[in-house]
Amino acid sequence: MTASLRLFLPRDTTALALGADRVAAALAREAASRGLPVELVRNGSRGLFWLEPLLEAELRGERVAFGPVDSASLPSILAALAANPGNHPLYLGPVEEIPYLKSQQRLTFARAGQGNPLCLDSYRKLAGFSGLERALRLDAQDIVTAVTESGLRGRGGAAFPAGIKWQTVLDAPGEQKYIVCNADEGDSGTFADRLLMEADPYQLIEGMIIAGLAVGASRGYIYMRSEYPRARDVLASAIERARARQYLGNNICGSGRAFELELRLGAGAYICGEETALLDSLEGKRGVVRAKPPLPAIAGLFGRPTVVNNVLTLAAVTTVLAQGAAFYRDFGTGRSRGTIAVQLAGNIRRGGLVELAFGATLRELVQDYGGGTHSGRPVRAIQVGGPLGAYLPESLWDTPLDYEAFAGINAMLGHGGVVVFDDSVDMAAQARFAMAFCAVESCGKCTPCRIGSVRGMEVIDRIIARQAPTENLALLRDLCDTMEAGSLCAMGGLTPSPVRSALAHFPEDFS
Repeated sequence: MTASLRLFLPRDTTALALGADRVAAALAREAASRGLPVELVRNGSRGLFWLEPLLEAELRGERVAFGPVDSASLPSILAALAANPGNHPLYLGPVEEIPYLKSQQRLTFARAGQGNPLCLDSYRKLAGFSGLERALRLDAQDIVTAVTESGLRGRGGAAFPAGIKWQTVLDAPGEQKYIVCNADEGDSGTFADRLLMEADPYQLIEGMIIAGLAVGASRGYIYMRSEYPRARDVLASAIERARARQYLGNNICGSGRAFELELRLGAGAYICGEETALLDSLEGKRGVVRAKPPLPAIAGLFGRPTVVNNVLTLAAVTTVLAQGAAFYRDFGTGRSRGTIAVQLAGNIRRGGLVELAFGATLRELVQDYGGGTHSGRPVRAIQVGGPLGAYLPESLWDTPLDYEAFAGINAMLGHGGVVVFDDSVDMAAQARFAMAFCAVESCGKCTPCRIGSVRGMEVIDRIIARQAPTENLALLRDLCDTMEAGSLCAMGGLTPSPVRSALAHFPEDFS
């Protein structure tokens, strides 16, 4: 009997948007017409989005890749697999040798694309749940200490040390505590949370269970943005399968310890990415920013002590527990330890996910990985950290990806989104967009954010129209000062960052 040909084709959102399901249907028809036995595994994406749909074939124990494929290329690919794959124009060689992937340092995304994301046995074979197994042998303080010593900081934007937050919740009195995962990924140019939830959902589940064991929380919630229907389906199925195998419930892995997990969908509000607005939304209220104190670690969800971390932070915890704090801490630089998942987007030739130890530069990312602009024109500006991040000119592209280094140039890493603009961009229009974005997405609770963003648009419009530009530029800077100093949360407080950077680095666009 002829052995079946094992092929892998992603069912990730990006791959689907680029026709992966059409390729899968065409592959089934083509294989049937040839009488060729094919086993098609719908894996997660590896994050090389510029090559999607990426078709992989297992040949003599090695995975080789073709991409980007379409239905028309399948007959020649199947013929090449039977003869000499290297002769096909879409042949990329062994997957792990693709330069874009080979030069990365993947810890959090090591399993992405390896197999069926919902197969628990596959997850275990790839060292999944080894962090949980170790955590079950430790007491709560030992788990928190390991996370603290690893140097792991929140990957959601604020970069607050995860171990300190966990210690606060562990020490807080209360019979009921909660773990909340912020999966409301709304920054422009970001997709790492979605990619992980679709390609390696059990890693997030494992990280949340570990967090529960660490602080004494028996219940967790994943707050996911509603615009991620594929991630929702994958994660909901993964939660059910994990529960059926006793990784969730009242007796985790026979340990007598309990942790339950629930998936909740957001309602399309960017402000609910802010942790206190997210908590209000989880409670069934309108998502409005809360005043601090009290901190969520003391009085969070339903007034109880709550850990709020984002997807990548909780996923990284599994590596810390499985490999040890020292292993994780050995990656990175300064106070930025471990790896960062950078997402290349915008006007970029090779968009996708790049996971590297902290310390690489923007120039390396955009030129070496991204290959420059998709348009072929020179790069003029790079925005890092989402719609509230600064626009950086070429003189700052050699700044290392490091929290303190970016703070030193009045910028932020945020969630790792990198959006590239070529030399046709109008930076005055981009500054106006920052104010317009804030006006639309503000929760409206505080005046500097609610009113300041609207006045900001009006002032920039007058500057662009050359109406008393000197006076209006001074007024715009004063308005930025007011929003930074007076806003209740980072929504209004950070909106001036892209405006100030555009004024400072690209003043010619305002004249």
